[in-house]
Amino acid sequence: MTKIIALAGNPNSGKTTMFNDLTGSTQHTGNWPGVTVEKKEGRLKGRRDVTVQDLPGIYSLSPYSPEELVARNYLVKERPDVIVNIVDATNIERNLYLTTQLAELGIPVVIALNMIDIVNKNGDLIDIRQLGEALGCAVVPTSALKGTGLEKAAETALSCSGKPPLSPRPIFSGDVEGALAEIGSLLSERRKERGETPLTATELRWSSIKVFERDAEQTANPDTLLGAGAAARIEEIIRALEDRYDDDSESIITNERYLFIAGVVRECVQKKNRHTLSASDKIDRVVTNRVLALPIFAGVMFLVYFLSISTIGGYMTDWVNDSLFGDIVPNAVGGLLDSLGTAEWLNALILDGIIAGVGAVLGFLPQMLVLFLCLAFLEDCGYMARIAFILDRVFKRFGLSGKSFIPILVGTGCGVPGIMASRTIESDNDRRMTVMTTTFIPCGAKLPIIALIAGALFPGSMWIAPSAYFLGIAAILITGVMLKKTRGFAGKPSPFVMELPAYHMPGAPGVLRTMLDRGLAFVKRAGTIILIAAIVIWFLSSFDFSLRMAETSDSILAAIGGAVAPIFDPLGWGDWRATVATVTGLIAKENIVGTFGVLYGFGEVAEDGAEYWPQLAAAFTPLAAYAFLAFNLLCAPCFAAIGAIRREMMSAKWTWFAVGYQCGFAYVVALIIYQMGMLASGHFGVGTVFAILCILVIVYMLFIKKPYAGADAKNTQRLAAAAAAAE
Repeated sequence: MTKIIALAGNPNSGKTTMFNDLTGSTQHTGNWPGVTVEKKEGRLKGRRDVTVQDLPGIYSLSPYSPEELVARNYLVKERPDVIVNIVDATNIERNLYLTTQLAELGIPVVIALNMIDIVNKNGDLIDIRQLGEALGCAVVPTSALKGTGLEKAAETALSCSGKPPLSPRPIFSGDVEGALAEIGSLLSERRKERGETPLTATELRWSSIKVFERDAEQTANPDTLLGAGAAARIEEIIRALEDRYDDDSESIITNERYLFIAGVVRECVQKKNRHTLSASDKIDRVVTNRVLALPIFAGVMFLVYFLSISTIGGYMTDWVNDSLFGDIVPNAVGGLLDSLGTAEWLNALILDGIIAGVGAVLGFLPQMLVLFLCLAFLEDCGYMARIAFILDRVFKRFGLSGKSFIPILVGTGCGVPGIMASRTIESDNDRRMTVMTTTFIPCGAKLPIIALIAGALFPGSMWIAPSAYFLGIAAILITGVMLKKTRGFAGKPSPFVMELPAYHMPGAPGVLRTMLDRGLAFVKRAGTIILIAAIVIWFLSSFDFSLRMAETSDSILAAIGGAVAPIFDPLGWGDWRATVATVTGLIAKENIVGTFGVLYGFGEVAEDGAEYWPQLAAAFTPLAAYAFLAFNLLCAPCFAAIGAIRREMMSAKWTWFAVGYQCGFAYVVALIIYQMGMLASGHFGVGTVFAILCILVIVYMLFIKKPYAGADAKNTQRLAAAAAAAE
């Protein structure tokens, strides 16, 4: 019989790192039944009979978010064999709040006291034995980052899984415990009247606390559940205590838990320097400073993109493009095909289609790996959590929640999980807006486009790649302000609470795994979607409508692209090749680079010893190239991301609105960039007039007072009602 270990803990407590270490390559992800919150589970390494279930990171079992609701329902209804509660030992008081709730479920609990290495380094002491006795469960010191203590935690959990849990111990003050005892007695009497099985002591205490808190799950129908008399008496008990404490019942329980935790910490934890700032606090005084935070963030991201595009990543990409796919692979494959005597069309398909298209994309893989490595390092060391905190202050000024930054951060790797990460936002309006704007940030698939434009049109320039990132941020903020002025998106931003983990040096295995996972996902796309797209583009660019081989300029693709190209004339790149590349980018953004590789004859050029980028540079002016870059960074994302938008929006109408807005906004931004650049050089035309009108409209939307200010109160009421219904 399979045993189930559930991992529960606060966000940033090291839960995911521990899950990855315990399960290795046996893990898989999906969605929880009936909801869109991600579900992760895997087999314990070396034990096919043990399943490890990774619950969403939560702070409480009193659900206010979809994650907390999922975790609570799973623990209460599915009841795993044992819970491993990951507790951040550096912030033990905050983390034990969840522990006190888990201990009331009647399921064996093992505490994995994580980051114990940092505690020891700080010179602090935690009495493990005394802590376990105070909480009534086993405690195992661990360091998920260094991989120490994890196997022992799993072994301890398995040894506890068959044992009955300890009876719940009283942790509240006498008045509260007395009220809970009376409520429990009323619940027991009611069940006896209805002929139902008596509750165990654990179940009775859990139900009594939840009824006292007026938890919607427990009090959905008081007349049926309790009876009118019992319900009225329970309400009297609760109100009497609320009057005595001058607080609501849920806050009373919360305060009682923290009083208990404070006593436990006082007895079990000895801090070496209680009144001295930790290293993390000292660093935060600088990096989260109201004045310095944003410049430091800008400098960090500039350095990340500089390393990825212009230095380390750039050197490796130059070799891959010029030597590997520009000389070695084409010559080797070409020689093999000549020796086999294959048909001319097959040679063209392989050299000019597959190698030219897929090779042009894979050539940028080194830059992407460097970017993924830098981002994984920033995430793991704790800095990205600070960025979410910093940008929360900024986002609120623009009508967005700080929670919107989490999807944006995830979206730097891939837009699909970034869009899915918006599920944590409670407000429907804020969630829709985040879904619509997350793909404005350059994802890994857009990095080859940035590198291509930077290398071909702006050689040696350090500002192109970072400007693409901050263009995405600016687009998100401007969109947030404008959409918040409309009826469909009006309302106050969702509140944002996030734990700031202590700074630490990331472990090499975790960082490398994140980098390789993202890189592998990119290679898989190149080997499937981009390969197919490259073959299709080659065919359409090599044959005319009579299905005879023709020059590229006389091909089917040239005719189709030429018909659509005039739309982009005002943006400075009304060439049919650029138009076709943009359209294929809707399938996968990397296709833009692959399409250029096919259309400009990358394979043939490499054989002649010429280069790919100069041909592209001859087709674009620098201004037109940057407008092209801006449009393709901001327009509708790839098909996979559009599918994710459809799943998260749960509405075809909202999906079409999102795609239409993204394309329209991208067109306007590219129009303004090109036409204002032309105006600066002395050119004025009809396009300039439209660009100026667009600027005026944007400025008007940015500074107009909120026309739907009354929607804030209505939205707040709707959120409260939705939260109650979800519980």
